[in-house]
Amino acid sequence: MEKSNFVDQIRIFCRSGHGGAGIKHFRRDKLTAYGGPDGGDGGRGGHIILKGNRNLWTLLHLRYHKNVLAEDGERGSDNNKTGRDGNDIVLEVPLGTIAVDEESGEKEAEVLHDGEEIIWLPGGKGGLGNTNFKTPTNQAPEHSQPGLPGEEGWKVLELKVLADVGLVGFPNAGKSTLLSVMTAAKPKIADYAFTTITPNLGMVEYRDGKSFCMADLPGIIEGAAEGKGLGHRFLRHIERNSILLFLIPADSKDHKKEFEILLNELEEYNPELAHKQFIIAVSKSDMLDDELAKEIERELPPNVPHIFISSVTNKNIQALKDLLWATLNAQTT
Repeated sequence: MEKSNFVDQIRIFCRSGHGGAGIKHFRRDKLTAYGGPDGGDGGRGGHIILKGNRNLWTLLHLRYHKNVLAEDGERGSDNNKTGRDGNDIVLEVPLGTIAVDEESGEKEAEVLHDGEEIIWLPGGKGGLGNTNFKTPTNQAPEHSQPGLPGEEGWKVLELKVLADVGLVGFPNAGKSTLLSVMTAAKPKIADYAFTTITPNLGMVEYRDGKSFCMADLPGIIEGAAEGKGLGHRFLRHIERNSILLFLIPADSKDHKKEFEILLNELEEYNPELAHKQFIIAVSKSDMLDDELAKEIERELPPNVPHIFISSVTNKNIQALKDLLWATLNAQTT
């Protein structure tokens, strides 16, 4: 597989900061030989924070951060001074990033909005100094607390592309060509399988300055849900698309079967994907006459909206934009 600047999954070891210790101390100066307790509290350990950044599209910048270790909090000092909190570490991530604990598989955080900050691994709490344990019956407490440890473990950051419309189809169905026609994106286009091995995103300019985001996703092959081809690496990105646009070429040998295979792979991976809004676009339809188009239409499922398009001749491209916009708008009302 060719090298790419698109990285959608990384594995890192994370440890938030240890809380600083509270101290045991009694006030002493030239006028006070036996003063009361004045031991300060320890500072909080540094957090590890995830921050959403809409200008990022990949986790590449975190690939070489194998160990993310936040600073420990400082211990307290005399005169009731609290120790300094450990510096937080802020990891900027693309929107659609999910943080997972490697051992348990539990999802710990999900970043969906620009500027959103989530405390992923909180730092350990600082310990209390002996001032806090003074009572009427214990005027000189000898006790203070150590700081609490932070959290640590191997974690996985996983990116699931956020887009309004996801293009789904077999390799060479014409997804990259359609994206290049409908948006300003310039995906790699060639006549062999898996030209697209990473998601390409583009903004579709609609009427009156409106726009929506479309993603050209790597092609499905039969068995993708079991990990064949690009497998799960591709299918995870489909989960975040509001609409799935199935692209089936006009020269397909069996249009109904091709749709059913695509749908089955999605359901095998995640049954919830079957509840998304589907639209079928028959690509390369410039080679069809009216009779052939009607034959293909009879093969398509009646409950799924469909449209015949051609990226080469721009046939029905604006009509496709209208259909996608209307469907997206209907979902939000």
